[in-house]
Amino acid sequence: MKITSMKIALIELKLSEPYTIAYESISSVTNVFLQIDTDSNICGFGCSAPDLEITGETPETVKIDFENTVEPLLKGMDPLRIAAINENLNKNLVNHPSAMAMVDMALYDILGKVASLPLCRLIGGYRDSIITSVTIGILDVPNTVSRAKELVGSGFKALKIKGGISLDEDIERVIKVREAVGKSIELRFDANQGYTSEQTLVFVESVRSAKLELLEQPTPREQIELLGKLSSQVAIPVMADESLLGLRDAFRLAKRDLADMINIKLMKCGGIYQALHINSIAKAAGYEVMVGCMDEAALGIAAGLHFALARPNVAYADLDGHLDLIGDPSSGAVILKKGRLYPTGKPGLGFNLTL
Repeated sequence: MKITSMKIALIELKLSEPYTIAYESISSVTNVFLQIDTDSNICGFGCSAPDLEITGETPETVKIDFENTVEPLLKGMDPLRIAAINENLNKNLVNHPSAMAMVDMALYDILGKVASLPLCRLIGGYRDSIITSVTIGILDVPNTVSRAKELVGSGFKALKIKGGISLDEDIERVIKVREAVGKSIELRFDANQGYTSEQTLVFVESVRSAKLELLEQPTPREQIELLGKLSSQVAIPVMADESLLGLRDAFRLAKRDLADMINIKLMKCGGIYQALHINSIAKAAGYEVMVGCMDEAALGIAAGLHFALARPNVAYADLDGHLDLIGDPSSGAVILKKGRLYPTGKPGLGFNLTL
């Protein structure tokens, strides 16, 4: 089996509801979609969701990576040699994780199609579905509460509240949301690096009654010692997100016990191949894992979902990046029912694109 040709498409996707987090406001994103063709009439599909702030990439750099590195290296190769291709590409795209993820995703899609199995079954098959949280960006208190009630009313069982700009308002928002949605809804909070150590301690103590499930990346990503200190001080599990980009970061966090949990995002770590390695480190360290996402199309969400369903210590999913995208060509790549995500059940990632 050989790769015969490849092509990409850069597609801008507007958000139906723009949102704000601690360091930016977002109203549209551009995803890069990849198609890999083979001499066996099997096509694999992947996508990249570059983010200059997080991955250090733009859609234009992903396009350049494809033209200068991916296409020359992959043409004529056996797409089932996933480890060989990943290791080879990683030498050239070491700081370009979403470009790596795009290719990796398409290779695993081909693997599943060759085996005639959904990818989650092929790489582990631990569960059939998983609850996903849905994110509420930074809004004023009344609008946060209103949005929370709306989402719960539509069937979501887990909410993630963004903050990190105003400590006092964050505290009020969390408490008011808990009062509005009741005790059965899972609440998570993400400060997106917006707090100091002192602010984190005040926040945790002030929202104790809200019984948050986890606290995601309260402090700056480069201050991992501070993250570790806080995780040992507070009662709420502290999750590393921005502090974890790849395998080396996961090892450093686990070796020094600098978090309680980690958030694996395929776009940050380079795809499923790398995510499986990171997850093994997390399991050895006794960490639970969340599979998160960027503002990515449903195809990228499908890849994250298949990984989440395959491994037992992936206890949480935050796979909602596709929900507000307008004109997503991969819409339907995952199935959402009452706050729970399911794969389509078709081979590979379960969805074919037309590029």
